[in-house]
Amino acid sequence: MPQHWNAAFIAAPSDPDGRNPAPAPYLRREFTVGAGLRSATLHVTAVGLVEAHLNGAPVGDEVLAPGWTSYRHRLVVSSHDVTGRVVEGGNALGAVLGEGWAVGRLTWEEGKRAVWADRPAGFLQLDLDYGDRVDVIRSGADWRAGTGATLADSIYDGETHDARREPAGWAEPGFDDTHWSPVEVVPRDLSTLIAPSAPPIRRVQELPAVDILTTPEGRTVVDFGQNLSGWVRLTVRGEAGTTIVLRHTETLIDGEADFRPNRTALATDRYVLRGGGPETWEPRFTFHGFRYVEVEGWPGCLDTEAMTAVVVHSDMRRTGWFETSDELVNQLHRNVVWSMRGNFVGVPTDCPQRDERLGWTGDINAFGPTAAFLYDVRGVLGSWLTDLAAEQREQGHVPLVVPDVGAMPVTTPTALWGDVAVSLPWTLYQQYGERELLAAQYESMTAFIDSVEARLDERGLWSSGFQLGDWLDPDAPPKNPAGGKTDAYLVACAYLCHTTHQLARTAAVLSHADDAARYTALHQRVRVAFRDEWVTPSGLVANDTVTAYALAICFDILDPAQQARAGRRLAELVDRAGHRISTGFAGTPLVAHALSRTDQLDTAYRLLLQTECPSFLYPVTRGATTIWERWDAIRPDGSLHDTGMTSLNHYALGAVADWLHRVVGGLEPVEPGYRRMRIAPRPGGGLTHATLTHDTPYGRVRVAWRQEPDGHLTVDVAVPPGATADVVLPGHPDELTVQAGPGSHRWEYDVPTPERPVYTLDTPLKELFRDSALWAALQPVLRRHLPQFADADSGTEPSLPSLRILLGYFPVQAPALEADLVAVLQERTVAG
Repeated sequence: MPQHWNAAFIAAPSDPDGRNPAPAPYLRREFTVGAGLRSATLHVTAVGLVEAHLNGAPVGDEVLAPGWTSYRHRLVVSSHDVTGRVVEGGNALGAVLGEGWAVGRLTWEEGKRAVWADRPAGFLQLDLDYGDRVDVIRSGADWRAGTGATLADSIYDGETHDARREPAGWAEPGFDDTHWSPVEVVPRDLSTLIAPSAPPIRRVQELPAVDILTTPEGRTVVDFGQNLSGWVRLTVRGEAGTTIVLRHTETLIDGEADFRPNRTALATDRYVLRGGGPETWEPRFTFHGFRYVEVEGWPGCLDTEAMTAVVVHSDMRRTGWFETSDELVNQLHRNVVWSMRGNFVGVPTDCPQRDERLGWTGDINAFGPTAAFLYDVRGVLGSWLTDLAAEQREQGHVPLVVPDVGAMPVTTPTALWGDVAVSLPWTLYQQYGERELLAAQYESMTAFIDSVEARLDERGLWSSGFQLGDWLDPDAPPKNPAGGKTDAYLVACAYLCHTTHQLARTAAVLSHADDAARYTALHQRVRVAFRDEWVTPSGLVANDTVTAYALAICFDILDPAQQARAGRRLAELVDRAGHRISTGFAGTPLVAHALSRTDQLDTAYRLLLQTECPSFLYPVTRGATTIWERWDAIRPDGSLHDTGMTSLNHYALGAVADWLHRVVGGLEPVEPGYRRMRIAPRPGGGLTHATLTHDTPYGRVRVAWRQEPDGHLTVDVAVPPGATADVVLPGHPDELTVQAGPGSHRWEYDVPTPERPVYTLDTPLKELFRDSALWAALQPVLRRHLPQFADADSGTEPSLPSLRILLGYFPVQAPALEADLVAVLQERTVAG
């Protein structure tokens, strides 16, 4: 980028009719290129959105440029080599501007728009290098402004395009712009202009329409088979003036397109045909979260070839893959990937469809480890953290959303949300091993912890101030998602134990010895305070919830002697909940980890594989192709859980994929950046094989295991150059751990068959319930003999002491029932 800018921001005159949104401004000027040109570089950005044109064609393959940053502090400038696009003699440079995030409607608040500017303004600088001099073509007062086919554009509401109004040749030399208006120069601090540090937003994939539906009400709906972020490209032929209306939605309810998940976002594109032949169009200044598109006004017969879904997001490099023998689990993982893709459109957002789409801090804090495994997120999240630090420095606190749009008037620190300032840099350091990112964020990290420390009470507890708690606990009131079972201050204190430990380690990595000692002492203080307030000497937690135990275990708050007792109680609570999800944002990313860390692996797998609502796999059984905001967003009866917060594309709760990667796949870094890694897959849940692939900074790691019915296990591992792996072979008869260097490795062995318990009618029912295969085999017997229990919940822990006690309640059925029960018990005891 140039050391000094010569261009200015320019805008069209304010719309005389006061329209909001106003037609998109078209800007242009002509220039001459002399002989001997060596190179031409175009630098372009906008307050709003910009599509640059040179000699009649768009420049570059970016969309929604310049993306979304904290515009007060940082505005990205893209640079394009256009040497092959200019010609000796006359040329024309132009731009179309959109409202985007800076100018258009934002948030659910009525009338909230123009957060950063009252109208879009473009900035273009074309450097023409002749070797002995550089001529600069710059945006300034000598440009002209007009309008064209884009009559309205809005991130939330969509785009209206009247092809009849497009001025032919407007970006080519020789166009008559005398009827256009002079532009206005808009003041802007040019020191905020920065080079890109993140990949741009691009069209990254195209999906064909898979079906065209006629709904019960006679409407036409196109199904693309996948919930995604982007837009539709259409090809059509018809009479001039014909208007096609496309309304986007994530779901059908009772066979009709249901737009309630969008809330007030209209998510509607309109295209007016110019006539005279085939026409192809797609929007450029909006995007939608959708699977289905309701179509009105299509001329003639609509077929699947006429529409293509264009997937749009930050063009990150994929780095992680995972699959197993269970197709439901595979679809769950695919849903996680698609939700991440749909919510990385410039910044990490909560959802892509409704009147929100904001950079919520809590969502990415929960999802950060999963995101860093699946994609190279150094650019997107590094840029976002820079914005967070800038907002924090200016406001004195970490906003709940970054960039801050002024929608949440919370100015005190919040657990899980605000402490993303600490946890996300540490996550990225563990993933990529780059101290530079820690150093860049260190001031922000310490400022957050210092602000919390100042609010601790005399016992060392974070016991006051606004908290969101275990957000979206399924048992919370529908209209109060913060009102979950787990005490919000317990959540806050647990996360403070976690973040103070991360910050102490960060200070040590950066050789800030005094800070390391100070934050280590603070960590010990708040850890002791947590245990004094909520933990019994044996390891039970006073707030007896799954989330409370998951946090206490995973954040190493408990002593080693207390972990086992806490793990058993956690498993009991998960069993009691029928292996359904009973956690929100705070607990869901951690509960499976907490179970497997305390040798409750079978319970963790049962939690993963439950299909009844609410569960990880319930949305998959309902045909979900992304992660839902609520596990019961679509209820078992097919109705929409319409609370005003019913996104069907919300990545946060997909953080369970981190457990799939680390435990089922078995990979985690021991040293930052995977220079040394631990490979320790833990088969279970009836899975017969799993394969994990991850591109680390050192190269590709692959872990694959397969277990045959006879117990023979094969483990394949590939370690990249420069790295080593501590391979813990699951179920090995010698409990073997091997240090593996670069290259491919294979181990094959027979896993010893564990001694099977002997089950009888007097075995405690709780113990039978914990054996998922046995319990599943008992259910048909019980329902056949006791039809009154046909609708009973098989996933809920039974309250009776034993099967023999049960038989006593049904003397008529007892003889036949006892014989069948004994047969199942004996078969399970023998077969294992």
